[in-house]
Amino acid sequence: MGEKRNRTRTNSTVEQLPPDIKLEVDSLLGDYRNTYDSICRYIKDKGYSISRSALCRYAKKSEAAFNRLKQAQEQTEKLVSYIQNNPDADFTEPAMKILTSGLIDRLATAEEEFDTMPLDKAGRLVASLARTKTYKDRVRQDMQKKADLALKEMEADIMNMIRQDEESARQMKEILEKARARMNAE
Repeated sequence: MGEKRNRTRTNSTVEQLPPDIKLEVDSLLGDYRNTYDSICRYIKDKGYSISRSALCRYAKKSEAAFNRLKQAQEQTEKLVSYIQNNPDADFTEPAMKILTSGLIDRLATAEEEFDTMPLDKAGRLVASLARTKTYKDRVRQDMQKKADLALKEMEADIMNMIRQDEESARQMKEILEKARARMNAE
């Protein structure tokens, strides 16, 4: 068998251009009125050579990187807004959704990495996610049990206080049942 080839970061033709020309190329690519052919002519006029396909590949990579950055920024802004609007809330849920979304994106584009990833490492990643979900579910169940117990104790205490007035006892029981239903729904 041949030696295993190590993948290195690509260094495209555009990335080899001087910084001022590369910056202008990025700007030209950002304006959709410019064609790839006109951008190639601009680069040629500056004394450098680039193929249309190389420019297309660079543009696709740049746009994908920009979209990933924009999506990460939007998700971070949503998480910060959620935390600011709900300071007492459990923000692990939205944070886990962001991480899961990022992981799914990474998995979807990681064909070569999967070919070389050891199975035990992949297994550890999956097990870690499963443990996190199990822990979260246990915490939620524990909180639900504690809330139910607190409501039952509160109901018993209140009922002892208002046993003399049957109408008040009935109304209080209805209020507690509504509260229990709301808590169970959440």
